[in-house]
Amino acid sequence: MKKKIKIIYGLYLLSVFLLVFFSISSVKAADDVVLSDLLASTANKKFSINLDESTIARGYTVTSFNDSLKLSLVPGILSSSTRVGCEVLNEDIPTPWHLDRISPFYQFEFFNKASYDNHKPFYIQVNYDTETFGYKRVFFYDKNFSAWRELPTTDFPKEKFVRSLIHLPYARIAVFEDSSILAVGKASWYKYKGGDFTASPDYPKGSRLRVYNLDNGKYVDVTVNDYGPDRRLHPDRVIDLDKVAFTKIASVGEGIINVKVEPLNVAADARGQVLGIKAVTGALASPEIKSKAAVVINKKDGQIIFGQNATTSLPLASLSKMVALKVFFDQRPTLNQIVEYKIKDEEYNSLYTDLSRSSKIKVKDGDKMTIEDLVYSALVGSANNAVESLVRVSGLERNVFITKMNEFVTSLGVTQTKFIEPTGLSEENKTSAYDYAIIIREVLKNPFQAKVSATSKYKFDSIDAKGIKTPHPIYNTNTFLRDGLFALENNLTLTSSKTGYIDEIGYCLMTSATQDGQEVIAVVLGATDKTQSLEEIKDLLLYGFKKLKN
Repeated sequence: MKKKIKIIYGLYLLSVFLLVFFSISSVKAADDVVLSDLLASTANKKFSINLDESTIARGYTVTSFNDSLKLSLVPGILSSSTRVGCEVLNEDIPTPWHLDRISPFYQFEFFNKASYDNHKPFYIQVNYDTETFGYKRVFFYDKNFSAWRELPTTDFPKEKFVRSLIHLPYARIAVFEDSSILAVGKASWYKYKGGDFTASPDYPKGSRLRVYNLDNGKYVDVTVNDYGPDRRLHPDRVIDLDKVAFTKIASVGEGIINVKVEPLNVAADARGQVLGIKAVTGALASPEIKSKAAVVINKKDGQIIFGQNATTSLPLASLSKMVALKVFFDQRPTLNQIVEYKIKDEEYNSLYTDLSRSSKIKVKDGDKMTIEDLVYSALVGSANNAVESLVRVSGLERNVFITKMNEFVTSLGVTQTKFIEPTGLSEENKTSAYDYAIIIREVLKNPFQAKVSATSKYKFDSIDAKGIKTPHPIYNTNTFLRDGLFALENNLTLTSSKTGYIDEIGYCLMTSATQDGQEVIAVVLGATDKTQSLEEIKDLLLYGFKKLKN
């Protein structure tokens, strides 16, 4: 990372020189195409030129396709004459799933490979033909990994081009934008720690950013130490600077200024990814899933958007509870009815696990609460004893209740799903990721059950035989629902969720969400830890929405 930062600094320091160099010493292709034509074209376009010894000695910028692609070959880059070829590729090349391509695919090549010493990087400049404000980078395609790898990039948003360093004699390149990260827009100030700090909704705390005032060219390097601003209230606000940092690039009286943000150092997340990209694998065309199985479907028609081992039958743990509650609601219960807890309810749980390890509400035999309290305990807190209490008060015999769970899923045409008990504690409760997504699609037709499962917290009081009240605060086991940042950062609404865990399968998670009028359902079965299940479900949701937009 330090090496990468040095390259970015070097790129900035040489930018003025390169502006001059690119403008006065170049060889152009004889064409009159514009960038929008290149993006729309269905045929490849080619350009090549011979660079002789004298040209190489002076240094040249080879430009092609009406200046949309430039290669800056300063003296010392090439050691002998060579033909340089440039091409616009209109081919089916997989692209990073979470990024938007905003330039054509380009390919360049030094035909005399011996003329180039790849220890000496050179600059490329690529135009983009749209006024966008996301974080832009140049990537090259690595065939060995079927992935795109990032190049050190500087964006010039006013001029609508980017510059990057590269050290390859042949490459396929393109400009990609992460529209979820705002790089150009407004910045305000606020008083907090009194130093070179900033609040950011895009970068994790501890990240180092360079912030340019676009109106006067001044910049300040700051550390992210806070979250904000809220993009729902300020959609064009990139960051909020600490007052001390703000005064280094503008007068406090200005209040709000136009800025560009460049990351200098960004911390990796729990999966070793920096801004969604892992250094080892690069930017992939689909989410990287390490869980045993996963799927995301379009809720509207049930079509699979992405699947991995999606039809493999596996234990589903507490995801079983969503089906149990569906059967319970089919009995048309009275939610405000007061019922008594029976200790035998949790004795059923002991058939499948050590009660000391079982998730439950801590109530005593005879304690009173409403049916609604049990419903929230079962879905929000994943309390196993609450599920068995609901089975008991449903009016159905327990074996009949379980039969109805199986009859319901069978009626949907799924073939990999069966239940032998209602909580998910048994490893014999099984489904496939795709089966479960189809099941949930039907379950979510009950808006109340969907609402309960997506509730972040719930509180109720149980009452014992002496009339003494005991408070029971319950928090959703899906942390995305508790902190709300994932939904806020990605402009979506989580519409349902259920977590699960048993030793035999690991961590399981179902989450559905809406964004811009679309809704998807994502399922992960068999993650090795809770963080993995959350991060993978996040990728599946965002991938689903991305594909639906395209």
